[in-house]
Amino acid sequence: MGIFRLYTGDDGQSHIEELGLQSHPNLATMEGSTGVTFRESPAGSFSDWHNAPRRQYVITLSGEIEIGLGDGSVHRFGPGTALLAEDLTGQGHTTRNPGTTPRLGATVRLSD
Repeated sequence: MGIFRLYTGDDGQSHIEELGLQSHPNLATMEGSTGVTFRESPAGSFSDWHNAPRRQYVITLSGEIEIGLGDGSVHRFGPGTALLAEDLTGQGHTTRNPGTTPRLGATVRLSD
């Protein structure tokens, strides 16, 4: 569990960093959103290289998700993990449901 940020670095590649309330107190302040959607991803599903369509939180409610980055690393997140997706440009990332059960996620679209 935790809060992570997926962002585009100066190298045009997507990167992931862990965020904490101690180092990022702004996470504890109210942020505007334009809506929330829920989505179920089947076991074994895969989305090839793509960017986040907008700034949004992607929260895993059940199941798992793997995020693949251009450097070859793969990051696995389970229930209770919030991912701030901000890699709007560059190569992007891949996503996969590595589990044997569907993944249920909530996406909170952030205001501009």
